[in-house]
Amino acid sequence: MENLYGNPSFSLLLFLSLHLVVVSSLYHRFSPVDNYLINCGSSDEVSVDGNNRKFMGDSVKSDSVLMCGTRTISIRDSNPDLGLSPIYHTARVFTKPSKYEFEIRDKGTHAVRIHFHQLNSAKYDVSDALFHVSVNGFLVLSNFTGYDNENARIKEYLIWVDAEKLVIGFIPSKRSKFAFVNAIEVISAPKDLIADTAQFVNGDSVENFDGLTKQALEVVYRVNVGGPKVTPFNDSLWRTWVPDEEFLKFSEGSSRVYTSGRIRYQMGGASREVCPDNVYNSARVISSSNATVPNHNITWGFDVVEGYKYLVRMHFCDIASIAIGLIYFNVHVDGHLVYKDMDLSYNTNEVLSSPFYADFVVDGDSSGVLTVSVGPSSKSFPYAVDAILNGVEIMKLNNSMGSLDGEVSVEQVLKNWPRGNIGVSVALFASVCLLLTASLLMYRRRVGVKDSVAWSPLPMDISKGNLKSNNQFSCGKVECS
Repeated sequence: MENLYGNPSFSLLLFLSLHLVVVSSLYHRFSPVDNYLINCGSSDEVSVDGNNRKFMGDSVKSDSVLMCGTRTISIRDSNPDLGLSPIYHTARVFTKPSKYEFEIRDKGTHAVRIHFHQLNSAKYDVSDALFHVSVNGFLVLSNFTGYDNENARIKEYLIWVDAEKLVIGFIPSKRSKFAFVNAIEVISAPKDLIADTAQFVNGDSVENFDGLTKQALEVVYRVNVGGPKVTPFNDSLWRTWVPDEEFLKFSEGSSRVYTSGRIRYQMGGASREVCPDNVYNSARVISSSNATVPNHNITWGFDVVEGYKYLVRMHFCDIASIAIGLIYFNVHVDGHLVYKDMDLSYNTNEVLSSPFYADFVVDGDSSGVLTVSVGPSSKSFPYAVDAILNGVEIMKLNNSMGSLDGEVSVEQVLKNWPRGNIGVSVALFASVCLLLTASLLMYRRRVGVKDSVAWSPLPMDISKGNLKSNNQFSCGKVECS
């Protein structure tokens, strides 16, 4: 395999080209209608991603964001890593079910990113956290610890919102545990980010899968094939794309290519918000340098969980061919042929360096590995590029329980939350009252006095304020320290 990244001249070209792409993309920044960036457990506003984005402290009063919780506490890292983003220097801790509510002005798909990182705090040992997280009725995390010795953990979801609010809930797994969060992003997504229909891979057949936009999607992998890591600063939707080396299963005979030319986005096709220039301008290819077309594929493998469906989005952009009409190849997902004789020239209206993507839905099976492959087809040409792939995204779909993490629903989690002894106390109090009343009646009858007891209702105003069996979330005071 050709190692272009070890070549000093190529590295300089790559740096200059990426710089030009960044400067160009600044003039095409996506501006979301809903754009909530929350610095949890703080009253400070902090800047991240080269000062491009400002996270507002959740202790600051806002008309658009409401935090509800019976007991929430802010904590600050006593020995923060100054090389770490400031959003990880503080956290909000929840000892009872609590939630954030975000006012939604632009209905449709929203990107939700939830940030977690270990803190050094005298009050709470973050490694002891254990909790659930819900987003708009979907259980996205179950018995989650949020713990990582070194790295921040960012969980990203794409959620359809057709109501006035988007709600993110944090529920400790038990009374002895707690939940926490460092930062939250809620961003209205471009309308073309998720199409409603994909191709469902059902064995050797491919059929339509409709209603995709209404599913909850968890972004599991976002991979820049053949290129370097893409940071949020270089993506118009502030995404991170990782290099593909760790996912390669078979790459013999392939090579990496890169272009410094312009990516030609077209109306109705893939946009910069669907996938940025920094992904489309690099790729892995199979090409033939003689009269023989290679007979092998490039294959990538990704760990998945059995019992869930996955959206596989594959990004293509012909940056390697010298002319249109020269590239034909096959595409496989999980060992199944899902696209035979793909003709990128046809799919992009005969425009080179024009992006195209294809969406497939596949079941995660017992192997625990999902594979994607590209390779030459019977129509491939000698002395030409015979297969190409620029990027891959893999997203988990919610199951029938409305969950992305286990066979449990938000309703079940809330129902099982321990309510303490209030209900028992009220029941005991009512039983004592009934016994006393019965004793009084028996006494009056025994002494021959007619029954003239005036029944009065129990003081239910006491319990009504505390017993909310159908709503474990209640707005309360935020304690800052």
